[in-house]
Formats: sequence, C-alpha cells, structure tokens
Amino acid sequence: MKHKASHSYASPIRAFCFFCLISFSIGATAQERQPLYNPTADAAQDLAEALLLARQQHKHVLVQVGGNWCPWCYRLHDFILSDPKVDSLVKADYILVRINYSPENRNYPILARLGYPQRFGFPVLLVLDQEGVRLHTQDTALLEQGESYDEEKLLSFLRHWNVEALDPAAY
Repeated sequence: MKHKASHSYASPIRAFCFFCLISFSIGATAQERQPLYNPTADAAQDLAEALLLARQQHKHVLVQVGGNWCPWCYRLHDFILSDPKVDSLVKADYILVRINYSPENRNYPILARLGYPQRFGFPVLLVLDQEGVRLHTQDTALLEQGESYDEEKLLSFLRHWNVEALDPAAY
C-alpha cells in the first residue's frame, strides 16, 4: 500500500519555517535602506536652519513629516529623486527638511506649532514661507497613483506653493 505524502502548508513546522523566511526577507530589505529620518534630531534646529537657507535663497521650506517605518515615505523620496522634473522643481523652489514621527520621537511641540499635520497620515508635506508661517499642509494620499506618486499632481502642488506663485505682483 502506497502512502500519500502530505503537502499541506498547515503543518506547524512548515508554517513556522515559512514565517521565519518571510520575516527574515522583510527585515533584511528594511535594513538595507538608509534611514530618511533621524529620530534623535532636533527638529526645531533643523527647521530653523532650513528657514535661514530659505531666506538666503528666496525659497519656501518644504517639510516632509514621516518616519523610517513608513513605506510611503520612502516611495515619495524615491519618486522625487527619480523624476527629473519633480526633483529639479524641489531643488529650484524649496529647502527640503524632514521631521521624524515615530515612537522614539513624535516631535509633538514642533508638529503642534505646524497645526498637527500628522492628522493627514504619512508622509505629509507642509509648505512654510521664509518666516516659518505654514502656508499649506498637503495630504500626500491625494498625490498618489497606484503604488507610487503622480508626476503631474506633484508638479502642480509644487508650482502652486512656490514663492513666485504667491507673489501678488504675479497677478
């Protein structure tokens, strides 16, 4: 009599091995990425330095709030760097600063000052003028397309909130 081998993944040992394999793969991928956010950074100091540069270069400050735990934060970062139009517009019109939001450091004081942008989810973008006045908070879910971001939506957002767009002399 032949014995039929069971190929069920319900076997506790197989399930455990599969779980370990998947966990290791996910962990290895996350560890390979350079962190975008520094949980120990002084967000107020980083913002003050960005504002100084913005005044010197006649730009606005683009604040990206998120954390190293956030896959969409990395997607936005990668999209900006890989899209020449978006990347050049960010560099031409904004001083970019990242503010961490994680269990290690939620940066409540600075985020309270900025109108609690974490209510929109992560990442969230803020545009500040050269004096640090919040001009706009952008829910980045509205800039998404599929599993990434939409070039035209990002370009439109960036163009509508740069210094030139808000100059009364332009109208």
